[in-house]
Amino acid sequence: MARFTKINYRELWEVSMNRSPRSRNSAAVALTAGAIAALLSLAGCAAEQPAEPPESPSPAPTTTPPTEEPSEPLGPRQSTTGLAAPWSIAYVENSALVSERDSGKLIELTEDGASREIATIPGVVHGGEGGFLGIAVSPAPEGTQPEFLYAYSTASSGNRVQRFPLTGTPGSLAIGEATPIVEGLPSATSHNGGRIAFGPDGMLYVTVGDASQPWLSQDLDSLAGKILRLTPDGGVPDDNPFEGSPVYTSGHRNPQGIAWAADGTMYSSEFGQDTWDELNVITAGSNYGWPEVEGIAGDDRYVDPVQQWTPAEASPSGIAITSDTIYIANLRGQRVRTVPLSDLTTGSDHFVEEYGRIRDVTVSPDGKLWLLSNNTDGRVEPRAGDDRFIDSGLVK
Repeated sequence: MARFTKINYRELWEVSMNRSPRSRNSAAVALTAGAIAALLSLAGCAAEQPAEPPESPSPAPTTTPPTEEPSEPLGPRQSTTGLAAPWSIAYVENSALVSERDSGKLIELTEDGASREIATIPGVVHGGEGGFLGIAVSPAPEGTQPEFLYAYSTASSGNRVQRFPLTGTPGSLAIGEATPIVEGLPSATSHNGGRIAFGPDGMLYVTVGDASQPWLSQDLDSLAGKILRLTPDGGVPDDNPFEGSPVYTSGHRNPQGIAWAADGTMYSSEFGQDTWDELNVITAGSNYGWPEVEGIAGDDRYVDPVQQWTPAEASPSGIAITSDTIYIANLRGQRVRTVPLSDLTTGSDHFVEEYGRIRDVTVSPDGKLWLLSNNTDGRVEPRAGDDRFIDSGLVK
């Protein structure tokens, strides 16, 4: 499904200088064939660096939007403990399905608090940030069970999305054999994207990172650094912005959260490099600027984020939207940030450093906001009981 043409090597000089994956790539040089081969080897080494830098002081923000203090904290809260590097959540009635990135396991957390392994996804190759990432269930009429589970994972041939028949009932769910939806997506030890979700139009949206090759984000013949829009069986919708292509938007670095407001507006959270992380309004065919710009640039060739934060206070991952609020899970920032839809330039912080790194935030079918911590993947020292699936105490 993925299409590739010749690679533009104009950015490889930066890789050869062994820059951090959060440093900007902007140089263009002429390379001999021998130099290209040498730099490709160095690029592979650079991709093994962590996408999030060590916890160190970040430069003070110069344009951070005003922050509102919440009138009262979210709570009370309860936890399901003992998960290992969980990444994404999907629901079948009030059973929560959770992907474990490193193990490749699909876990069911039932309404009574029990935990059971459903399956290990075949062929998952974990390395760095790669592994078993986003999951979603197919849309289903109210009162009926979803027919399929969709899963984004890293395989030896690249990132992929697969569809599995979903059988059984909550408490005894099972999956059948995999059908490929899209394969050969660019992968690396960092910047894999990995979030999948069905939009209100019934189409499947897939976030794909730049796979530590920033120049590909501006190349419409590559699926790296893009948000894709597919039919449920993996086809290209006729009304996509680029004829015959699954690309919906371009110019992304590592988008890891997508959600829709009630009016159909799509939002995405995105990891920046070493300057700004972003909240973006997603519109068909738009270019969000990476690697030419990062954060709010005022360049009319690209769409600016509606809000930005320094990586130390953010590193945003999954997002969820209720009737009037966007909820954003933050990893380095170790908090849940709320942004009112009525004013996208403001926000409030919750649970700051209370649960450590937060990977995902979701709204369950009964209207509760749930959090997924992410402290067991080697980034920080795990806390007692980590990782956890946490009832925030907020009811929609």
